[in-house]
Amino acid sequence: GNIIKTLQNIMRKDPGVSGDAQRIEQLGWMISLKILDDKDKELALLNDKYVSPVPKELQWRNWAADDEGMTGEELKNFVDGKLIPKLKNLDVSSGNKRALIIREIFDGTNNYMKNGTILRQVLNELNQIDFNSSEDRHVFGDIYETILRDLQNAGNYGEFYTPRALTEFITEMINPRLGEKVLDPACGTGGFLTSAIENIRKQDVKGVDDLKTLEKTIHGMEFKPLPFMLCVTNLILHDIEVPNV
Repeated sequence: GNIIKTLQNIMRKDPGVSGDAQRIEQLGWMISLKILDDKDKELALLNDKYVSPVPKELQWRNWAADDEGMTGEELKNFVDGKLIPKLKNLDVSSGNKRALIIREIFDGTNNYMKNGTILRQVLNELNQIDFNSSEDRHVFGDIYETILRDLQNAGNYGEFYTPRALTEFITEMINPRLGEKVLDPACGTGGFLTSAIENIRKQDVKGVDDLKTLEKTIHGMEFKPLPFMLCVTNLILHDIEVPNV
């Protein structure tokens, strides 16, 4: 909660970001990129042949991770002129599904921040989170809930958030099991899908093969860019390597 408060207080100083909805969208794409990079590092450790679909210069570790790295106008020009345009047009001709997801995430994304120095402060705050550490991942679950609750209060965005108690109760009643297909045709930020994943994992997932079966059976649809981005990130954090959304 404190990290989110700090981030929001930093972002309030930026003249380009107006209101909760823009702040959440801005935080959303930055957190997504950091999670994708942390996951890429994990996948590279598990598989020597793994190659990230994100070009080297656009990987979080190469432009954002160094607290003393680029800042000010240089950083703003990089984000506006290279990072977002290149990710929006990421080459997907190889059929790499992870590349397609990244391209879809950034297709509806904007950088609202106008001050590169304040942007650097936000990046440095996010660098304190390691999404490969189970403790930090758990902390992020709480951060994520805070973001979603804020969404609920940001006017029209509330339609994407069903309180966790409700999704968990409904999931328990339906009790999906491994091998059954789960579809949420209006999945918003993925609350029902992650509840289903946790329900199945608790009862049925005993190893890597079970996890692969689970990944193949979770499906979601969402046509608005912000909840789509938050949903994909949410599923990646729940160990769905290539979310089928």
